Amino acid sequence: MTLDPHVPHEALLLEDVRVTFGHVTALDGLSLTAASGAITAVLGPNGAGKTTMMRCCTSLVSPDSGHISVLGQAPGSPEAVAATGLMPQSAGAWSGIRAGELLHYMAGLHANPIDPDLLIDALAITPFARTTYRRLSGGQQQAVNLAAALVGRPRLVFLDEPTSGMDPHARHHTWDIVEHMRHDGVSVVLTTHNMDEAQQLADHVWIVDRGRVATHGTVPELTAESSLEDVFLTHTSDRAAGRN
Repeated sequence: MTLDPHVPHEALLLEDVRVTFGHVTALDGLSLTAASGAITAVLGPNGAGKTTMMRCCTSLVSPDSGHISVLGQAPGSPEAVAATGLMPQSAGAWSGIRAGELLHYMAGLHANPIDPDLLIDALAITPFARTTYRRLSGGQQQAVNLAAALVGRPRLVFLDEPTSGMDPHARHHTWDIVEHMRHDGVSVVLTTHNMDEAQQLADHVWIVDRGRVATHGTVPELTAESSLEDVFLTHTSDRAAGRN
């Protein structure tokens, strides 16, 4: 395979990123990478800094120091914004709009969107497309959040707890969608508390704790002698550190 010289080998690069909120240190010298065209999982307990990391990468939070490269560009640059998608844990600002209307609106924000009706069908949103976002179940909201993240045809997509609240059928269907994204060359960075999800999907796993990397590797490397959950428990704290 010939590599496109215009596509960086690393879809995402963080070097010594530090973020503080008052007296709380959210990221404490976090350094990690995500390969282009791969699924990268970032695991960690509540408060480890996972969501803050994603917010930095999508320019929702400005780090105090360190360097971040998103598809070879600075976070928040027009090039990075146009080429990335974000699936948040929650999207309360959308509460009053119907699911289908929301996705058609989001499609209109992009130059070359995926037909939102195709996403509505692919993600099984049709039965609740006319329901307002606030009246959807947690799993249904997650399906809409995922569709909104994908509608702009991103080259890099951030998925924050993508299957939280989903039943097993919906979860496995979402896994299929994520694997199809990788097949299409989309780079995926996801956070999850589901060890099975990380083991099923990830090409590379980073385990973070207290705002920095505790260990990382491929799933076979990390699980050569114990389960992924055991590795997680060994390398992370069981105390909530107050970081998101």
